[in-house]
Amino acid sequence: MMTASPPPGEPREPTSQEIARALDETERYVAAHAPPAPPEPAPLYDPAQGETKRVQQLRAEVAEAHLLAQLQDDETPLLLDTAKVRKRRKKAGEAARLHALAQDPTMRAWRATRMRRLLVAVAMLSLTLALGWSTAGVQTFAAEDALVWSPGWVFAWLVEPFMSLALLVVVGARAYLSTLGQPIESRTLVRIEWLFLGLTLGMNAWPYLPFVVDTFSLSRLVLHILGPIVAVAIVTALPIILAAFTRLDVGLPGNPLTTARYWGNAAAGHLAGNPSGNPSEVDDIEAKAAQIRAMIAAGNLPEGAGVKKIRDALGCRMSTAQAVRDRLAEGGGWNLTVDEEYR
Repeated sequence: MMTASPPPGEPREPTSQEIARALDETERYVAAHAPPAPPEPAPLYDPAQGETKRVQQLRAEVAEAHLLAQLQDDETPLLLDTAKVRKRRKKAGEAARLHALAQDPTMRAWRATRMRRLLVAVAMLSLTLALGWSTAGVQTFAAEDALVWSPGWVFAWLVEPFMSLALLVVVGARAYLSTLGQPIESRTLVRIEWLFLGLTLGMNAWPYLPFVVDTFSLSRLVLHILGPIVAVAIVTALPIILAAFTRLDVGLPGNPLTTARYWGNAAAGHLAGNPSGNPSEVDDIEAKAAQIRAMIAAGNLPEGAGVKKIRDALGCRMSTAQAVRDRLAEGGGWNLTVDEEYR
């Protein structure tokens, strides 16, 4: 349908097509120049996944708790040794082996020999120093009023050394032979030792005695007699100590002074008969066997008494008691087990 055009000079009304076209152009312009819309926030509940993050975290915690509850009933981890337990067990095993080694007769003999050598060395060193300490006192006594570096003053220094060397010869010989189990029992050597020590003590103490000096000083007297006193103590004590080491029993077979504790383990049966072939030993064992038979007949000992009871009854060594037991066993009636033997 055609519309009538307006008179000249008057505005014309737009048609509906023109209005629609203008609106389309306006929408396109606005769409082209409009700012981008902000993104929409992600919903907590995603229907596509079916669970939220919070639900997933809680589900994981619950599953972990169920697994922990099941594993807590398993005690296998408690049976495993930690590094600290293994370290402590290693130390305990080492201590046990060292203790067992210390009870071995060979180890006891080695320790005793090493200690004896150490004591002898220290004693001889102390004796040498003590005699050297007294050298100055003896020189003062021997020099008297001699001038310094005069012949009398110089030779006075030699008095103590030659006495000390003579004394060390005697003490060293007695000490060495004592370590071999053959101590020198000589009163002559003892008198020689005391003679040298008495001379050393007297010469050190004489210049400082109360009736010799004008002003007596106890400290000076003690200081000068200290060396001889130490020498006397060492000379007296060293033979006693070495004799004790000689009598020391470590449990080795063949030791003539073996105690009951070690002989039964180290040398059982070693002296059951008469290993040396000495007739006196045979007679002695036979006499002791007869004595044990009398004790059994009197009711003082039970039938089939063990080695320990025989030893206690006779007051003898374990080796002797064992030999007596073996002699009694020759007639029967002494068939003891290993556990009963030393009861």
